[in-house]
Amino acid sequence: MNNADLKTPAANPRALLPILLFLVVYLGNGLYFEYVHPSEGQMGFYVVSVVLAFSIALIVAFFQNRELSFDEKIHVCAEGIGDDNIVIMLFIFLMAGAFSGIASEAGGASSTANLLLSVIPGRFALPGLFLIACLISMAMGTSVGTISVLAPIACAVSRNGGMSLPFCVGIVVGGAMFGDNLSFISDTTIAATKTQGVAMKDKFRTNIKVALPAACITFVIVVIFAFVSKGAAIGTFEYNIWQALPYFIVLGLSILGINVFLVLMVGILLFVFVGLATSSLTYSSALSSMGSGINGMFETMIVTMLVASIASLMKENGGFEAILAFIRKKADSKRGGMFGIAFLTVFMDIATANNTVAIVIAAPIAKDITTEYGVDPRQTASLLDTCSCIAQGIIPYGAQLLVAAGIAGVTSVSLIPFLIYPFVLAVFVVLSIWRE
Repeated sequence: MNNADLKTPAANPRALLPILLFLVVYLGNGLYFEYVHPSEGQMGFYVVSVVLAFSIALIVAFFQNRELSFDEKIHVCAEGIGDDNIVIMLFIFLMAGAFSGIASEAGGASSTANLLLSVIPGRFALPGLFLIACLISMAMGTSVGTISVLAPIACAVSRNGGMSLPFCVGIVVGGAMFGDNLSFISDTTIAATKTQGVAMKDKFRTNIKVALPAACITFVIVVIFAFVSKGAAIGTFEYNIWQALPYFIVLGLSILGINVFLVLMVGILLFVFVGLATSSLTYSSALSSMGSGINGMFETMIVTMLVASIASLMKENGGFEAILAFIRKKADSKRGGMFGIAFLTVFMDIATANNTVAIVIAAPIAKDITTEYGVDPRQTASLLDTCSCIAQGIIPYGAQLLVAAGIAGVTSVSLIPFLIYPFVLAVFVVLSIWRE
């Protein structure tokens, strides 16, 4: 490799124009259609496709840096997309989609939730809901899916116990974000670990030191509330223990650190077998549900490739150096670098309203910060995942709060004061960085 290959591009703030344009197109239109000119039954941040917004940003990136020919820019994009970690991430997304699709069709999520609900005393309905949301999201790897399953139950608990509806639903959202942050098959975990070249079990061990204390404090707060309230009649729920069993097996294998591909394959096979045995699946529905699950991952995969291309061009044009130069002015230590990663991730999530996309955008810059400031890559992966989930679990225009609010029939803003876990987690993240 010659010296030219090692040359670092000069800092060029104009190279950041593509991402700034993306923010204007996506965030600007999202806010307009969500709050200024809302449409009945339409989430404002889904009017403009994130794929379209990133495509426009990529076009702008191609018009920059006249020193490179069109073919050379294509090569830069291809190198970004062809990175080993990006390719692995894309393959895992496919497997995770198939797993999510067949698990849902087989009745695994509802049976698992109902099984756990059936053993909870009425007085501890809310603490139980929080724990169940944590476990279900850990097993499913999706916060939105968890909220969709448990929010209606939270509404029933609110009605039966005369408790605050936003409080009950907010507890579920918090638990859902706990699992989204830690699950081995969550797309946020996949993105955070693969972009930093970190093993999922190592990121989990680092992450749990922050997430578990925050969850315990949240649980204690909810238990105290349960003691001072009169409780609620949860009701009876039907479940099939065999349909719930694969989720617990997948959760156990994940925690043991088994390769994620093997875990997902075992989960898919188990749900196929259990679904056919319990008649919740047929041969055709099993195939179609896996196909639907994979289709649901296509947008995430396309966004990943677009962001990898844009990031490669921005880095080639000096955009990353411009961001690093700014961070260098504000930070002169490992602690400062970690705060830089945290703020960058939160900002990207606020801007994109998608924690996976936020991680994919912030990850290449975070990797450079990791190298320059001597941050442990496991800490970087944990910060990327945790900070994106904190922001995603609080912003009122994110899918999580919009889905929860839609089910409960309340405004997403009304849920924010009751999102105990994300706020407690934010405190623990700050404390963990400050100790460095």
